[in-house]
Amino acid sequence: MSTTERPRILVVGGGYVGLYAARRILKKMRYAEATVTVVDPRSYMTYQPFLPEAAAGSISPRHVVVPLRRVLPKAEVLTGRVTTIDQDRKVALVEPLVGESYELPFDYLVVALGAVSRTFPIPGLAEHGIGMKGVEEAIGLRNHVLEQLDKADSTTDEDVRRKALTFVFVGGGFAGAETIGEVEDMARDAAKYYTNVKREDMRFILVDAADKILPEVGPELGTWGLEHLRERGIEVYLSTSMTSCVDKHVVLANGLEVDASTIVWTAGVKPNPALAKYGLPLGPRGHVDTAPTLQVQGTDYIWSAGDNAQVPDLASGPGAWCPPNAQHALRQAKVLGDNVVSGMRGFPQKEYSHPNKGAVAGLGLHKGVALIRFGKLKLKFKGRLAWYMHRGYHGMAVPTFNRKIRVLADWTLAMFLKREVVSLGAIENPREEFYEAARPVPAAAVKAEAAKAKAS
Repeated sequence: MSTTERPRILVVGGGYVGLYAARRILKKMRYAEATVTVVDPRSYMTYQPFLPEAAAGSISPRHVVVPLRRVLPKAEVLTGRVTTIDQDRKVALVEPLVGESYELPFDYLVVALGAVSRTFPIPGLAEHGIGMKGVEEAIGLRNHVLEQLDKADSTTDEDVRRKALTFVFVGGGFAGAETIGEVEDMARDAAKYYTNVKREDMRFILVDAADKILPEVGPELGTWGLEHLRERGIEVYLSTSMTSCVDKHVVLANGLEVDASTIVWTAGVKPNPALAKYGLPLGPRGHVDTAPTLQVQGTDYIWSAGDNAQVPDLASGPGAWCPPNAQHALRQAKVLGDNVVSGMRGFPQKEYSHPNKGAVAGLGLHKGVALIRFGKLKLKFKGRLAWYMHRGYHGMAVPTFNRKIRVLADWTLAMFLKREVVSLGAIENPREEFYEAARPVPAAAVKAEAAKAKAS
């Protein structure tokens, strides 16, 4: 970390907003006008809309993440966490990956911590649930599902087999519907290579507390998506919830009970709880309360945007808030970056306003829904065309030209090559085999083996 007397712009969080805001600030600043420092526990940004495809093997996991140091070569990138912020002294306490915490002074602050999975105190969820917020979870889910097929194909125990082939997904929004659609597609393809496993043997269950799925695309397309999933043999239970999953025994509020080897939790998100330690004004659900300029209420040197912020939606009218999606995050980050530079120079701030352009969702290979808005005109698409629109939009939205090309290459190769269906379950504990080979043999075991050899 360099020492400098230049003003420091501290960006807390290297996710979508943090990355794009830092890039914008660096682009708009004059040479050596300020130091931009980005602090995040990970050294990369994850493009979350691609996680379902990464879980299904349609995109390489490495192409879903963007290395911060490579994309922000002119910024300081610190791998760690900002645990507290002293606004009076303008100092942040940074907890690095290793070593003691230290204070980092700043002049301007950008809070972009994003969101975490919204969970409930359901017995067994913490022990057995799989989230879908990070690329690690997407890789883990893919390996886990394929490993269950391996187990089912090789066992003679019918109870073990039935449990291995039962997959429960909780949450019917974009993340849940897209993930179950992609994973079911992958499992269907993989079953072709197993002697004792067929798609008919698998049981996919989608659960949501609401009375519909995919609310972001409207009731008509949401109903079509629901019917489409059911046509593929996926059981969908609406207006219900999971009450327990102790020992992977899933109990739903509607009375259904089933043993499931796979429990995926995608039931919404909430602002990062670390915000509570920053002393910032928060909304009723824990979001940072911001003005339309993305400045935190009551301050002139702190900005926030994205999933952890409560941003007024000027395009929708009074009392409306911007939904937490990539469409708003990208545009908010650009306005935020401009405003930080303007604030540093003493210029007026620009208000953020962006009308909703619609939403797209993929439900597996060649299947999707799309709602496109042109003013008051709404265009609705479903099936293959909507799937092309889904890929087209996110292919353009993924950060950096490098990643766009890599993702496009993955999609192009998939048109001519069959999907990879190999499980790398050992990746969860990569040192286990080496440990077994290298660990010292207890002296008692050595003596017993020697005595046995002498006796024979």
